[in-house]
Amino acid sequence: MSAATLYLSDGMSVAEAPRVVPVLEERLTRVRRHRLRQSTLDAAIIIMAAAATATAQALSGGSARDLSVAVAAAVLATVWAGALVVLRTRAHRRGAGERLELMPIVHSATIGFAVLAAVAVLSGAEVLRPHLVLTLPLGVAALVSVRALRRALTARRPVERTLAPRTLVVGSRAGVEQTITSLLADERLTHNILGTALSDTAVADLEVGGRLFRTLGTPQQVADLARQLGVETVIVADSIDDPDYLRRLSWSLEGAATDLILATRLADVDRSRIAFERAHGLALTHVSLPRFDRSTQRAKRALDIVVATLALVPIALMTPFIALAIKLDSPGEVFFRQRRIGRSGREFDILKFRTMGMDAEARRAELEQANEGAGPLFKLKNDPRVTRVGAVLRRFSLDELPQFWNVLVGEMSVVGPRPPLPSEVADYERDVFRRLYVQPGITGLWQVSGRSDLTWEQSVRLDLHYVENWSVATDLSIIARTAAVMVRPKGAY
Repeated sequence: MSAATLYLSDGMSVAEAPRVVPVLEERLTRVRRHRLRQSTLDAAIIIMAAAATATAQALSGGSARDLSVAVAAAVLATVWAGALVVLRTRAHRRGAGERLELMPIVHSATIGFAVLAAVAVLSGAEVLRPHLVLTLPLGVAALVSVRALRRALTARRPVERTLAPRTLVVGSRAGVEQTITSLLADERLTHNILGTALSDTAVADLEVGGRLFRTLGTPQQVADLARQLGVETVIVADSIDDPDYLRRLSWSLEGAATDLILATRLADVDRSRIAFERAHGLALTHVSLPRFDRSTQRAKRALDIVVATLALVPIALMTPFIALAIKLDSPGEVFFRQRRIGRSGREFDILKFRTMGMDAEARRAELEQANEGAGPLFKLKNDPRVTRVGAVLRRFSLDELPQFWNVLVGEMSVVGPRPPLPSEVADYERDVFRRLYVQPGITGLWQVSGRSDLTWEQSVRLDLHYVENWSVATDLSIIARTAAVMVRPKGAY
């Protein structure tokens, strides 16, 4: 090989590792400085929380006046701050937005306290309780507040003025359009989409979600486009008709971008069901299929019994007051019973506090033209059949409380898809019947994600995601989120 063949037209050696283009290097420096400022602020907050506890211990005159007070505070602050840096970096690597940064905060605090507990056991010092009572709540609250403030300020700025990664989306027109639609719909993933590179022969700009995205070139021009535009992330929306394209693309992007993301249609599969394995020349994605066996159903049933039993005690105390309000507001029964479809298509009578007049079903026909519900659902934001007390009960989901009896007798679950009417099931398409694989629930992903503000397609997708990825941890998380939604209701009418 001659010496001349070692060099490209731009003067770069083919035997030399690719250099990061100046535009990308400048941007990466800005990102590193931003994250350093974040880490410094986080560390300062944690140190102040630990120092406040140590000061309170010293002033209390207890057994913690000695060096163990300072050592305990230093250990907790160091481990907590260090773990938060690592976990937050992993969250950003996964494309997580501000909303998901709560988990790195909680996890890092748990790690810090676990290490402090080990130190306390080995040294015999009485340092655990003060930090559990003061440092952890104070530190977590301050970290979350700072993130909430930063997220509110960032939301006011155009995406072009944020540190969101400059992104180029590659693939067919249909694949790119679907990928951009999904990215725009998920607030956790923020990308500054500069444009697209389409494999279709007819090159034209794309309009998605009311925004116009320029078509900048073809998949073969992606590396050059990345260097010209200072792109950080390239998203391949679907397969290209070239088995070696991805391999060559990853090589050509070295020094021109930081991430190559392969979009997949396995959108409703939980991460715990996905594993990766490498074979010669292949990257294999293993997807565990959902199971609907008796053991998983027993675990869910046990959780339902415990939660329903605990919930029915305060509900029994509240019922007389709610019943009195319903009776004084409008004549008729306190409870409302309606036929619904449960697991495997079995019918049952759902139980609710009555929120409408007794002639509600008779008046439905005259309101059909004003239906605002999605798909086969019937909903009205300002339904004239709803009573004054009923409007309050609906707003805070109090009308659903008697359904815990349905849970206790095994007709429903605490968490699950929304229980449909027989008329709704009659209009189901084939895939939607998967909602009936599990017991319907009092709450679910649909309730904590917007309820009646969701489209029919969004509601179905959330329900199917739950059916396929159910776990006890998921149920507990949804129950906790439901409590927050009841305090600040959205989409409840």
